[in-house]
Amino acid sequence: MSKDFVGETALITGSTAGIGLATARMLHAAGATIILNGRSEQRIAAAVATFGDADRVSGIIADVGTTEGCDAIVTANPDVDILVNNAGVFAPRPLFEISDDEWISIFSVNVLSGIRLARAYIPRMMMRGWGRVIFVSSESALQIPPEMPHYGLTKTAQVAAARGFAQAAAGSGVTVNSVLPGPTESEGIERFVRELIPDHTLTIAEAGKQFVETARPGSLIGRLATADEVAEVICFLASSQSSVITGSAVRADGGVVQAIM
Repeated sequence: MSKDFVGETALITGSTAGIGLATARMLHAAGATIILNGRSEQRIAAAVATFGDADRVSGIIADVGTTEGCDAIVTANPDVDILVNNAGVFAPRPLFEISDDEWISIFSVNVLSGIRLARAYIPRMMMRGWGRVIFVSSESALQIPPEMPHYGLTKTAQVAAARGFAQAAAGSGVTVNSVLPGPTESEGIERFVRELIPDHTLTIAEAGKQFVETARPGSLIGRLATADEVAEVICFLASSQSSVITGSAVRADGGVVQAIM
């Protein structure tokens, strides 16, 4: 399927690496103008440098876990056609050791960032009669991970938020969906896997496979997904070809979730 994003502007939060950067590069290759987001000038510059042709690529330094950061993005870029709420944080932590501050911090980044930006951009998309919003959630939304239940809660909340915004945009030409990846190769997952499986004689691919086999035994692919594999799903939902899909939680989890729906 050929996807054409010429003339469209896409904002991808948390896009200096991993799924966010893979999505940005895929949209750019199909003609979109890209706005990258990260929290440091160095990481933004490094991400921009990965584009062979930096034309149609810009970056904005902003912490989307804060109201000020989201406001800065909207002020600098008042209109976008595609919003990918990808920014997210996670860390293993026993439930009874998670402090109030940790609950609030992870909720602010993983949930409120997307809500703030969707609230700002969707009404403008509705006025134009077209737009795409994708919340990058996780299979952890459906199977709360015992090693980080606070993360699972935020991923469930993202699915609910996406559904709510989709209902608010009904009939407008704007679609809002969530994507639920399984464990996916990234800097963050490498740190996470190394913390849980500290055997450094294993390559990250081997450690990732061991993690999937032990901690996510429902996986039908038996490995970590690649960022590009998940980005393909996001880019489809960002395209005009996905016009009948809205309010949905689209699984890209490699079969981790043991359910047929």
